[in-house]
Amino acid sequence: MQRIAIVSDIHGNMTAWNAVLEDIRKRGITRIFCLGDLVGKGPDSISAVDSVRQNCEVVVRGNWDELVAKRQPGPHFEWHAESLGEERLSYLAALPFSYHFRLSGRLIRLVHASSTSVYHRVQPWDTLEERMGMFGAISETASQEMDAGEPDVVAYGDVHNAYLQYLNGKLLFNVGSVGNPLDLPQASYCIMEGTSEEQAELETNAPSEPLPFNVQFVRVPYDIEAEVSKALQSDAPNIDLYINEIRTGVYRGLQGK
Repeated sequence: MQRIAIVSDIHGNMTAWNAVLEDIRKRGITRIFCLGDLVGKGPDSISAVDSVRQNCEVVVRGNWDELVAKRQPGPHFEWHAESLGEERLSYLAALPFSYHFRLSGRLIRLVHASSTSVYHRVQPWDTLEERMGMFGAISETASQEMDAGEPDVVAYGDVHNAYLQYLNGKLLFNVGSVGNPLDLPQASYCIMEGTSEEQAELETNAPSEPLPFNVQFVRVPYDIEAEVSKALQSDAPNIDLYINEIRTGVYRGLQGK
């Protein structure tokens, strides 16, 4: 069985990210896919980018990654852009919009926020039509990649709120946030488990036979006050809002989740 850790929204919180990496390693998982927003909010975007590049096999682009890479006006984008430097900004700008792969006979789609834009937010309480739109065609304006077709499973980040829903025979889930969870103050990620296409061909002669597939949600406690101390020692903008959010798990209004 393949086991893949799906992470998202690290947001420069290396205390949380290191705790998640340790948890992943303890479980013997070697494949990590990241759904974007490596940077922003927290004080350590540099280390977050470098660590994700080292540890993650797949990385898609988040809204903060794009805005920082573009040097969007505003102190919270400009500060992170200046600290990252041109090489890391180029890396963020070149990240793909989406990633598709197959597991247990299912087509899996990974995006940051939606299938149309890194800025189009989809919440678990949105209309069924809005949520089913996650399985629609990838917008040409969002991605230059060839659309792999209609997925059976969509995993995304962006809203910092972990959940899973089964909608008209399809599976939609949000992995939550590693560095800035807004449901409860513990780092969040998911483990996806299933059979690769190669294994499936060896294990069954009946292509229509359902294969085991699992999504596990994991919450990782970490030293929030240690991260608060790091944040206070930095000169990152809007740091009070960031500290309130990581302490409480409640959204306080920092622009752009």
